[in-house]
Amino acid sequence: MDKDTVHKFLPLTSKVFHLLMALAGASMNGYQLGIAVEETTEGTIRMSPGSLYENVHRLKTRGLIDELDGQVRGRRDGRGQRFYALTDLGLAVLKAEVARLARDVSLAQSIARLT
Repeated sequence: MDKDTVHKFLPLTSKVFHLLMALAGASMNGYQLGIAVEETTEGTIRMSPGSLYENVHRLKTRGLIDELDGQVRGRRDGRGQRFYALTDLGLAVLKAEVARLARDVSLAQSIARLT
């Protein structure tokens, strides 16, 4: 994967970072994604359905996540649930963001020791 391609997505917003982290573990539907983000952030990030699906659509359009074929499961109300998974590009972007944040934390810790 081209480093420039990956780095053009950085830095990620907190919402996008946590959505990608959730999908790094397993494919999920939108409802599961919202719950996962809320749980992993201890409630500091709560996404309304509109915000959640706007971010999912944007991530899908940019090639960071895919909608899984054959994963639409029917519900009693007749609507299907769509499942999403991280793409290779999405994983590369997530790894690059984790590395960027680790460098920031390391820098902050070294500065804190000097003061």
